Amino acid sequence: MQVVVRDNNVDQALRALKKKMQREGMFREMRARRAYEKPSERRNREAGEAVRRLRKQRKKQLQREGLLPSARRKTRR
Repeated sequence: MQVVVRDNNVDQALRALKKKMQREGMFREMRARRAYEKPSERRNREAGEAVRRLRKQRKKQLQREGLLPSARRKTRR
């Protein structure tokens, strides 16, 4: 992963790096690797993640079909 530092602005480059790492899932993976996860805990976590994905997918489908109001977008100030 590579980030370009422009005009000696390290803070901006650091923000860009963190954003890239967040998108790639690096922080989640580092947190998961901190300690050993038992196989039963892993199965439970993965099952929970699958349920959340399915719920999110179903919600988006219902929004597209007009059965649920669409999500409001945040306005930038």
